Amino acid sequence: MKASQFKQRGISFIGLLFVAIVLACVGVVAAQVIPTLIEYQAIDKAANKAKEGNTVPEVRAIFDRSQAIDDFKLSGKDLDVQKVGDKVVVAYAYEREIHLFGPAFLTMKYKGQSR
Repeated sequence: MKASQFKQRGISFIGLLFVAIVLACVGVVAAQVIPTLIEYQAIDKAANKAKEGNTVPEVRAIFDRSQAIDDFKLSGKDLDVQKVGDKVVVAYAYEREIHLFGPAFLTMKYKGQSR
C-alpha cells in the first residue's frame, strides 16, 4: 500500500477555532435579531386587529391596547391609516438598530400593512 492512503484528514485546531469564532459571532447576531422579528410579528398582528376600527382614533386606540399587551415600541400615532374603498388599511414602517461592535451597526427596516 502507498503511504498517501494512510494520510490523516480532518480539521486543524486553528481551523476549528476559526469555525467556532464565526459560529459564535453568527449566534450573537441571531440572538439580537430574533427579538426584532418577534416584535414585527406582534406589530403585524396588532395592525390586523386595529383595522376593525371605523375611525382613525378608534384604529389607533385598538392598536395602542395591543401595544400595551405585547409591549412593543411602535404606537398608534406612528400608523398610517387610510380608507381604501370600504376597507381600512393600517400601514406602518420603522427601523431597529443592533449594535455589533465599535462603530458598526446592523439596521433592520420593517414595514407592512394590514391584510
